[in-house]
Amino acid sequence: MSPRRREYDESDVRIRPNRKGSRPRTKERPAHEDAVPGFVVGVDRGRYTVLVEDRLVTAMKARALGRKSIVVGEHVRLVGDTSGDSDALARIVRQDPRTAVLRRTADDTDPVERIIVANADQLVIVTALADPEPRPRMIDRCLVAAYDAGMEPLLLLTKADLADADAFLATYAPLKVRYVVTSLTGDGGLPRGLEELHAALADRVSVLVGHSGVGKSTLVNALVPGALRATGDVNDVTGRGRHTSTSAVALRLPDDDGWVIDTPGVRSFGLAHVDPARIINHFPDLEPGTAECPRGCTHDEPECALDAWVEGGHAGPAGPSRLESLRRLLRARTPGHGD
Repeated sequence: MSPRRREYDESDVRIRPNRKGSRPRTKERPAHEDAVPGFVVGVDRGRYTVLVEDRLVTAMKARALGRKSIVVGEHVRLVGDTSGDSDALARIVRQDPRTAVLRRTADDTDPVERIIVANADQLVIVTALADPEPRPRMIDRCLVAAYDAGMEPLLLLTKADLADADAFLATYAPLKVRYVVTSLTGDGGLPRGLEELHAALADRVSVLVGHSGVGKSTLVNALVPGALRATGDVNDVTGRGRHTSTSAVALRLPDDDGWVIDTPGVRSFGLAHVDPARIINHFPDLEPGTAECPRGCTHDEPECALDAWVEGGHAGPAGPSRLESLRRLLRARTPGHGD
């Protein structure tokens, strides 16, 4: 027997609720005309420390910003509670355009870029002359990153009381890179060369990059009293520094005389974000020698004119080591090669 047919009326109809709400969707976003400007000085697990006028404000990123990264050095706009009270929380609703971005990748084949800081105009490459030993290849990588980002590099050599700086500086003399040399202790227990370093940092936004154990945090603590950046020693077994600073932080120099951004120690500085064709442009002591190169020269082949350029002394005494550094960078950009 067929089932009896049931009559339905309008009361039987059930409408499934819209989980996303019943309000019509719109692409219009709030203008946030009342947003106040701020400067990001620290980032920690999704919370941002932002300097607003003369107070530090804790903020979170507004959902409307999506996946946009916000890093130390950003100029942003905030709404909400910007009083700076301990239980206050503001929202970052806009980023101002960046003037410069310092990037690195884990290695030279990693497609994921890591933005270290934004809006710095000077990259301070910190290296110890001894304990741990300097790594010129790392310095070359940082120089390429600085030039590619449109930042001015500054070599900061530490621990000059353990090794002479002249021989090391001769390698970079053709580049005319500015430098400051410091020693572990000077007058009053402060690092020697601190005044010269302060002068090189004045009126700039400078980011310090270097291996662990080279003395970055020690110098930052001397430059900015009260910074209290953690310091560490070099591992006796590996000869490498122990990681002390765990996150980047921007610190204002005394008398509002500029900013220094201390970063965690790095052991690699990948350049996957730099076009290989542009790398030679960041070796100004070698680039003129490419004028005689054959068309399409990779600068790592027997026909390359750079060998004759260097042999002729045009790149100075450090020419051979600089050419080898260039070619190591170029090879590292090819899968299967390392640095």
